[in-house]
Amino acid sequence: MNGPAPGAPGTARTLVAGVGNIFLGDDGFGVETLRRLAREELPAHVELTDVGVRGVHLAYELLDGWDTLVLVDVTARGGEPGTLYLIDASAADARGTEPAPLDGHRMTPDAVLALLDTLCAGTGAAPPRRILVVGCEPALLDEGIGLSPQVAAAVPEAVRMVTELVRQEAAV
Repeated sequence: MNGPAPGAPGTARTLVAGVGNIFLGDDGFGVETLRRLAREELPAHVELTDVGVRGVHLAYELLDGWDTLVLVDVTARGGEPGTLYLIDASAADARGTEPAPLDGHRMTPDAVLALLDTLCAGTGAAPPRRILVVGCEPALLDEGIGLSPQVAAAVPEAVRMVTELVRQEAAV
């Protein structure tokens, strides 16, 4: 990697990852939000990646020295469909301590973060300093392409939230 070291003032590297399966209704929220974020003017040290359902790929990507990870995904927490949540998942104990099974078909964000801890321990790499989740309460997770009206209506606000977060992180 060329340029300033990760963590140097004004150079905090941030990865924004859109997670989800576009063939399962509202599970495509993270991917759609990322698609719209690609139209925004973001700080130079921000990279967007459409992870989709490739969680193992994300775990290995995170070994590349990111200061901040922003995951964008559906998050069922019992609220009204379309409700947005900002979750700080930085604390390892908030993610659990069980080792993640390496199953490419079941790599939820929780499993990815647990795998990341295992990979970092084995390689000596450091996990991101901050891990934030911008989540949206889903209405429908059935087979089918397209977001429910409630979740589709939440996408512009999610774009605003992520844009604000990455600008704040770039200023650190």
